[in-house]
Amino acid sequence: MNLHAYIDGVGLLGPGLDNWTEARAILAGATPYTARPLLAPPPSALPAAERRRAGTLVKVALAAASEAIAQSGVSAAEVASVFASSGADGDNCHAICAALASSDRLISPTRFHNSVHNAAAGYWSIASKAMTPSSVVCAFDASFGAGLLEAMSLVAVDGQRCLLVAYEAPYPEPLNATRPLPSAFSLALLLSPLASANSLARLTVETSAAAADTLADAALERLRQSIPCARGLPLLAALARGQGRAVLDYLAPLQLAVEVRPC
Repeated sequence: MNLHAYIDGVGLLGPGLDNWTEARAILAGATPYTARPLLAPPPSALPAAERRRAGTLVKVALAAASEAIAQSGVSAAEVASVFASSGADGDNCHAICAALASSDRLISPTRFHNSVHNAAAGYWSIASKAMTPSSVVCAFDASFGAGLLEAMSLVAVDGQRCLLVAYEAPYPEPLNATRPLPSAFSLALLLSPLASANSLARLTVETSAAAADTLADAALERLRQSIPCARGLPLLAALARGQGRAVLDYLAPLQLAVEVRPC
């Protein structure tokens, strides 16, 4: 298997990584990384009612998606999408579990529709007014790799642009004790079958039996290991340097080898 696409836009939001524009120097090793709490921006593209209901998971997903689209110069309404996350909205899942464990066991319909795994994709379709195909994938810690393969395959088969959005948010206790995630995080790639004036690099993905690459910065490496969608950071590091090859975690014993080349 060997898949190719062009990267036309990137979005990034994580602790100490406020956006792709500022994070490039950090991931390239030119600027030191300083961890700090993530502030999830309100999703301004959503109508007021939906914006009030959006939790942290939706906010970080839409922030990265919006940044990638803005860089590309294309209309979000014309782009297919793949949303990848290792779990659904933990805050709403916790609230539903707490309600079921209470004496009245009444569940809020709003809580329910925000707890499902495709909630972020649904909010994106509202914000972008997109009626294009949208896929939602989950593969636990391999979710970034699964999303990347899905998006790259759609580009290859359908010959159209595809937006990959990978995102996570922490769970409240007691779920956090079983599934600890230190912070919310999101990254997005706008992939295209053809090069354009806005293309940043050419991306090739294939399966590999090699061990996954690690990051030289110890704090960034902790992020990569502890947040599933941050498994994509070595790819972004290669892109920040302008070119390079990296092996990403996937479903053992398979990994994903990605190569970034100048257009």
